[in-house]
Amino acid sequence: MSKERARRREVREAEAAVKAQARAEADARAADQRARKAARDARLRRLGLKSAGRPTGIIAERRRSRVRAIVGLLLFAQIVVWLVRPDWQARFGALVISAFVFLVASVFAL
Repeated sequence: MSKERARRREVREAEAAVKAQARAEADARAADQRARKAARDARLRRLGLKSAGRPTGIIAERRRSRVRAIVGLLLFAQIVVWLVRPDWQARFGALVISAFVFLVASVFAL
């Protein structure tokens, strides 16, 4: 009976070793990938192609909330125009006007 238990223990330990090796390889790949991403991001930041992150703070949060409100209102207006007006010219005109209003309003949404 003890030989059988020893054999089963050896099988369990072998399976655990295989799983541990697979986990270690996956961790090594993930660490490699993180290092490559960090190096790529650092190069892009040096070249000025990627920002360090979005601005935090009360002013930035206010601006984001105002821009969200503007987008919501313009989306609501666009839906109303699509429901009320059946012609495509009016729908397209409302879309162009909404885009222009968004540009102007987002500049002044400080």
